[in-house]
Amino acid sequence: MLLERITAALLVPGVLLLVRYASSEPVPVRFSEGLVHGFLVLSAADGSHLADGDLEQTVRGDRVTSRLVFRFTDGSLHDDTAVFSERRQFAFVSEHLIQKGPSFPQPIDMAVASDGQTTVKYVDSRGVPKTAAARFDTGDLANGIILTLLKNVRPETAPKELSLIVATPEPRLVKLKISVAGTDSFSTGRRGRKAVHYVLTPDIGGVKGLIAPLVGKQPPDSHVWILEGDAPAFVKSEQPFFNGGALWRIELTSPAWPRTASSR
Repeated sequence: MLLERITAALLVPGVLLLVRYASSEPVPVRFSEGLVHGFLVLSAADGSHLADGDLEQTVRGDRVTSRLVFRFTDGSLHDDTAVFSERRQFAFVSEHLIQKGPSFPQPIDMAVASDGQTTVKYVDSRGVPKTAAARFDTGDLANGIILTLLKNVRPETAPKELSLIVATPEPRLVKLKISVAGTDSFSTGRRGRKAVHYVLTPDIGGVKGLIAPLVGKQPPDSHVWILEGDAPAFVKSEQPFFNGGALWRIELTSPAWPRTASSR
């Protein structure tokens, strides 16, 4: 890989460029999560249909389990289960992510424990099964709960950054710089509404972070739209699903009923 070769060349004896991150403040709970089953659709940037999804969420005490599943038209699967607590402040507990099928360049099975111990099982380009492991700080970890956190912040006081463990395929900790791009208009039926547009910019850090933009490896920004109010709601997001992936769009969808004689 060109990026890895350039990085290795810059790590000369006595010179190590690293970016030290300050831990972000935890996000306080403004709105408690509850029982949810939402229907979602996943599309490419050109609007072509990729997958149908379900968001299922259950609550036991102050612990929330959220499972996001996308079943692709080509048979691929994205299955992400995150557990977090909501006692005054949101706190990451665990995550299990499975990605497999033609839509993903590498099958991934990643598990993140409450102590930050992360294990990634994957298959390399030669078809050989591999396992990589690392441990990270979970103080401001947002794996699987970014949308929940953004529903609970105010645009003017949103955290400046969040941490995210990603599979590259080896586990790696990145920072997501959060900014607000204003509000965008949308409608439900004939009613016009506005959603806050959040931009999440990956900050890789270290030597690789400095070199990535020069060799075309800088990950794209992600975008999330949240409807504010007494009951904030997720509206839409655009984000890559894997390392080097294009932006895919997640939107809400409604059930469609078959037309029967009585309905006609």
